[in-house]
Amino acid sequence: MNNAFTPCPVCSPARASFWTGLYPSQHGVHDHLAEDDAAVQATDWLAGIPTLAERLQAVDYTTALCGKWHCGAGESPKDGFDYWYSAWRKTPKNFGGDNLYSDQGVLRSRRGQDTRIINQAALDFLRNRNRDKPFFLFVGYATTHSPWRDRSERWVSQYRDASFDDIPDDAPYPFGEPTMRPGAPDDPQATRAQYYAAVSMIDEGVGALLDELDAQQESDGTLVVYTSDHGLNLGQHGIWGKGNGSQPLNMLDESIRVPLLCKLPGMIPASARRAEFVTHCDLHLTLLDFAGALPDDPSDFPGRSFRSILQAEEADWRDRYFGEYGPTRVIRDRYYKLVKRYAGGETLLHDLLNDPRETVNLIEDPAQYERVARMTQQLGEFFTQYESPEQRGTLGDQLPTHNRREAWRSSA
Repeated sequence: MNNAFTPCPVCSPARASFWTGLYPSQHGVHDHLAEDDAAVQATDWLAGIPTLAERLQAVDYTTALCGKWHCGAGESPKDGFDYWYSAWRKTPKNFGGDNLYSDQGVLRSRRGQDTRIINQAALDFLRNRNRDKPFFLFVGYATTHSPWRDRSERWVSQYRDASFDDIPDDAPYPFGEPTMRPGAPDDPQATRAQYYAAVSMIDEGVGALLDELDAQQESDGTLVVYTSDHGLNLGQHGIWGKGNGSQPLNMLDESIRVPLLCKLPGMIPASARRAEFVTHCDLHLTLLDFAGALPDDPSDFPGRSFRSILQAEEADWRDRYFGEYGPTRVIRDRYYKLVKRYAGGETLLHDLLNDPRETVNLIEDPAQYERVARMTQQLGEFFTQYESPEQRGTLGDQLPTHNRREAWRSSA
């Protein structure tokens, strides 16, 4: 899917949207949840909202999570999961050393490369599950996250002398001040080598899972999806990070776009590319559709199943994307992007065809007034339909403390 986006360009809200099929202004998670924070530990962040795992378990799927949960306290197995091996994070993260893992609710300290530990748990699940039941396995790798150090030298060495010419040499972002995220580099070359090594380690892990499906003769009947919670800037626009890589928050394409690849032999044409705009909320319903578990009433869901698109059928599909991060909201079509910052900062209009690096703000251009009015109306109509009055991100500081963090007011 060439135009896949996250509902929110930061980890916890994006993951909550994947699990619930809802936008942050519906489920109420608006920023990164620090798992070693007492308030985070004490809150059931998705309470009362059926998750993808619960819906699949209800139609007799065996369900498993291996790796990153990041929607609250990860040491406790969540409802809907038969198998739970979460990478329970404490600060600082250490992706190449000691970390805590919740093995069915029992905390264990493990030393080694985080990706391999998570992958081994996933392989254990595949090998020991009940083969007579369908299964859902979520593997949450985290090693591409900062701090970018201590990745496997076998892979880092492959990238130390790379040109990284796929990363534009941008001028600093003109509509916000970059925030120095943990791990922002003194040596960009070395840091990028660590990041690219992390990606290769994940590729290797995914390959091992696909090999296991082959060995079990399950590949032809298993839908495999590869995606991420959000995008990332590795120096693009002078930013190291995602939506909170600048203040005010950004909705740059590098922050909001995500990879989304789907594989199911015999049903999804190999090597096909589709241009429709989709989000994690659409993916939530697509997975339920393949499992025969779509909800009876889809009216609260901002997404739609794109199963027909994957199967190369014609579909009447939306031609725009909506996103939010706290009090910052965005609407984007194929040619223009409007970013409204409700808690301070400029409202932005970018011509993506002529200014793909988002360096020029056309908001004061009289020739664009009609477009700005139309996109503003569309943005308002979408969130009027898909927001809770108590949970909407535009409340900013008025949100209940347990439903917000400080990212839109600090660099935390």
